[in-house]
Amino acid sequence: MVQSAPDRLKIQLIARDNGAGLTRDLAVLAEVLEASGCQVTVRALGHRGRIGTALRMMKAKLRRRLKLRPRFDINLMLERVRPEFFGSARHEVLVPNPEWFNDDWKPFLPAFSLVLAKTRHAERIFGELGCRTRYVGFVAPDRYRPGLVAPRAGFLHAPGRSGNKGSHALLGLWAANPHWPMLTLIWRRKRVDIDPLPANVIWHREYVPDDELLRLQNTLRFHLCPSRTEGYGHYLAEALGAGAVTITTDAEPMNELVTPERGVLVKAHPAGKQALATLYDYEPEAMRQAIEHCLSMEPAEVTQLGRAARTWFEDNRRDFATRLLEALHGLD
Repeated sequence: MVQSAPDRLKIQLIARDNGAGLTRDLAVLAEVLEASGCQVTVRALGHRGRIGTALRMMKAKLRRRLKLRPRFDINLMLERVRPEFFGSARHEVLVPNPEWFNDDWKPFLPAFSLVLAKTRHAERIFGELGCRTRYVGFVAPDRYRPGLVAPRAGFLHAPGRSGNKGSHALLGLWAANPHWPMLTLIWRRKRVDIDPLPANVIWHREYVPDDELLRLQNTLRFHLCPSRTEGYGHYLAEALGAGAVTITTDAEPMNELVTPERGVLVKAHPAGKQALATLYDYEPEAMRQAIEHCLSMEPAEVTQLGRAARTWFEDNRRDFATRLLEALHGLD
């Protein structure tokens, strides 16, 4: 069993500080691990420059040549394989996102003692690649604010800067259904133009302050999250945590987080690949029917789905630390 006196794991978290998902993942893992008694060093990297990488590779070779004692029990690498840090810990552990996994990294997989899977989807993919893999799941920030104004029957779609959330097709559906209530779109992706913008769409193209985003997440009843793929699905988990009715693609791994008991699934079909992940597009008619179904829901059904979503979020948040620590302490 991996230990460090006094039985505290010394963990180096390694990821690019990209100001988006990876930055959030670093913060989440650091918080969970420190609260569990681990000694955590966060290695937040900038853009992967050749000179910096080359220097770290030289240091790694020197460590191996001099047989220096590793400083850490575990190197925990998020998304990217970082061979320049090999040898600075007793164990290398990877937390991958299948849709961003580069083929060039496959030869390094045998160096990892363990792959921690955020989804069952990732667990299967990396298991088939011959990795020792363990499902731990993940968590998203808790966006639930019960003190905000009671929810209203509006729709929120907040893909941020992503182009993998089915946003174009949603705008087309809203344009074809002018009787639908307002769709609030938060999409900061560059070089995207829709002309004309449907009258029943509000499009925030610039940064939305967090207090305003919190208000929207808690006061708009229906959250549209029809991802083509996900490494985990933070905006899905945030919607569930807010107790919203969450609408997503009926495909893996989206339908791991959202089930018919706590959300609405929309029929989809495979539409290509992105690295190790399959991309899925939802069926436009199925999405139209799903939205019409949401609009016809009785208040009791909306409440039931929202409560089930919030319960799942709380249970997952409570159990994640246990799954993660059991996996890390299980290394030998």
